[in-house]
Amino acid sequence: MTQDREDATRARRPETGGLHLATDGVGQQDGPAPDPPDLPQDRSQAILEATKQIGALLKRAGHPFALAGSVAVYAHGGSRYLQHDADFCILQEDAEAVAGSLREAGLAVRTPPEDWLLKTTCHGQNIDIIFALAHQPVTQDMLDRAQFLPVDSVIMPVLSPTDLIRSLISAFSEHYCDFGSVLPVARAVREKVDWDAVRAACSDQPMPAAFLFLLERLNVIDPRQEQP
Repeated sequence: MTQDREDATRARRPETGGLHLATDGVGQQDGPAPDPPDLPQDRSQAILEATKQIGALLKRAGHPFALAGSVAVYAHGGSRYLQHDADFCILQEDAEAVAGSLREAGLAVRTPPEDWLLKTTCHGQNIDIIFALAHQPVTQDMLDRAQFLPVDSVIMPVLSPTDLIRSLISAFSEHYCDFGSVLPVARAVREKVDWDAVRAACSDQPMPAAFLFLLERLNVIDPRQEQP
């Protein structure tokens, strides 16, 4: 009896060797398959393209400036992972002239509520034109210390590593204290920074002092040498 049931089951089981797509038109498409969707845009490259465009524009117009922010870190050998905007430092007295040059190039210039920067957009990326860093005005000395470096093939003045780190650390306060975002920057440029100058500029403030202490404990920088 068991053998008879097994034979009957095999007789009802469909053969699988000849499986084929149904031809009743359901799910079929006319013509070639559609192209796959575009891959996500390389945001870092888009920011670099916008940086090059603005940097070249400022150079042609003869405005003193220096690249700052994450793109400046990249120019000094840091990470290429850029997910924010591009920052340019200018003198406050040049703000109106710089805004005029941007408008002549067809870029809209916005004045935000903050009174220390202008904003524009290039290649769909946000650009900050800054004339104060960590509540301190951009100075001619700061721009003079900038280093001319290639930024993805376009050479432009880039904020010195010491000024760059000093501006990032000086911004720490009880309301903003993101050590995690600045730590990899400090690691990337530590051999190029005058850490004594950084300490002299901002170690009297509790949050910058705490960050400098963290760098010492992590062996990113040497401990401060006590004066005899």
